[in-house]
Amino acid sequence: MHGSPHIVSDVMTPTVVAVGRDAPFKDIVTLMEQWKVSALPVLEGEGRVIGVVSEADLLPKEEFRDSDPERFTRQRRLADLAKASGLTARDLMSTPAVTVHADAALAEAARIMAQRKIKRLPVVNDVGLLEGIVSRADLLKVFLREDEDLAEEVRHEVIDRLFPLSADHIQVEASEGVVTLTGWVESTGLVPVAERLARAVEGVVDVRCHLAQASARSEEWSERR
Repeated sequence: MHGSPHIVSDVMTPTVVAVGRDAPFKDIVTLMEQWKVSALPVLEGEGRVIGVVSEADLLPKEEFRDSDPERFTRQRRLADLAKASGLTARDLMSTPAVTVHADAALAEAARIMAQRKIKRLPVVNDVGLLEGIVSRADLLKVFLREDEDLAEEVRHEVIDRLFPLSADHIQVEASEGVVTLTGWVESTGLVPVAERLARAVEGVVDVRCHLAQASARSEEWSERR
């Protein structure tokens, strides 16, 4: 599938706002507000990602500003209480950083975000150097593809390859991201495969498959006559 944006590098933002481990609390807040982001990678050396500081890491300072938590809360939220007194990215960041590689599939990035309940992932190379950032919004961009593009990719990458003998008898349509396959094929053995591959095209919302075997379609036509 060469037409689809199907790996992280296809949708990531290569320009990333990041901070060093000694960045002060207020500078971190200022950068988040200025760039309208909810998290910042923390870097050291030549750009190796060592952690991420997010809005969630900063909130304990406000939450515990004028409170003296009871013993149970102190025991249960030791990490948050430590961050409440943090002054720099070193004190505040979550580490090790949850990252993803540029050649990872979009589905892998989506699973990581869902499992770890995070909104943004630093994109790193094989030695951990920052290459970009990918967000939930970036992953959803694939659903902005035009219906015409989706239909064309399904036609060339799925139908033409799986059904070379009957491709001319198969109609591929897309509407609001839903792809519909209609027509007849020489054998229905590959129909489930076609449906699965069409669904795997990035940007496809759903697939409706109405492919029948040629003989069955011929009998249907005969009955109608």
